[in-house]
Amino acid sequence: MDLTNLTVNDLMRGWHQTTTTLNCNYCDANWAITTPVTTVEQHLTIAHGGNRSQLIHLDSRYNTLTTKQQDLLTAFATGIKDADLAKEFQLAAATIRHQKFTFREKAKQAKLYLAIYQLVFETGQTADDLIALPEQPGIVDDRFAITEDEVTQTLKQYFDFTHEPLQLKRWPKKQKTIVTILTRVIDEIPADQPFNETELNNYLRPIYFDYTTLRRYLIDYGFLKRTVDGRQYWRTATRED
Repeated sequence: MDLTNLTVNDLMRGWHQTTTTLNCNYCDANWAITTPVTTVEQHLTIAHGGNRSQLIHLDSRYNTLTTKQQDLLTAFATGIKDADLAKEFQLAAATIRHQKFTFREKAKQAKLYLAIYQLVFETGQTADDLIALPEQPGIVDDRFAITEDEVTQTLKQYFDFTHEPLQLKRWPKKQKTIVTILTRVIDEIPADQPFNETELNNYLRPIYFDYTTLRRYLIDYGFLKRTVDGRQYWRTATRED
C-alpha cells in the first residue's frame, strides 16, 4: 500500500480510483470505473476480511498500534459495552474508558498535525517541494528526498529529448540520480494496464540499450510491480496518475 498517494477517504473505504479503474488498496484487484462500489466492498470482505480489520492490522512501518491496541479497536468496532469488554479483556472498566480517551486524544493530535502539514506543504508548489515517489520498504533516506528543481536539472543532464521516445545518454552512478531518472522513464509506460515481459521491454529498449538494468531498477524502487512468476508487470499508481 502506497500511503503517499492515498487520501484519508481512500484508506477508510479500502479502495482508490484512477481515471479508468477502481483499485483495491491491499492487492492487485481492479475493476472498470463503471463497476458498482458494492462489488469492490464484497471483494474487501471476502478477500481481506473487511477494510476495517485489514487497516487496523496493516503490516506497515506507519502502523504503530500494538497487538493489544489492535484487539481493543477491533472490539470497540463491534459496539460492545465497556463493562462487557472489560470482562473479556480481564481489565477494569476504568481502564477501558481510559483507553478510549487515549485513542480520541491521538486522533485529535493527528487531525491537527495533518491540517498543519497541508497548510505548510500543500498550499502551493515551489522548486524546493519534494516529488511524490512510490512507497519504499525499510528506511527512507536521502535518495528519496528529491526536489522539483533537482528533477529538472537531472533530466536535462541525462536525457536526449530530441528523439521520440526520449533516450537516456548514460547510466548514473549515484542512487539518488537513478531514482530521479526513473521518475521520467516511468512516464513512457502506460498506466492502468498489465504487460508481459516482452511488451514491457518494447517500451524500455528504445530508451536505453541496457533495458534489463532499467527494468530491474524500476522494480527495485517500486515504480513497477510484477507477479510472483514474473509473467505480468504494471505501473505503481502515482499522484499524477
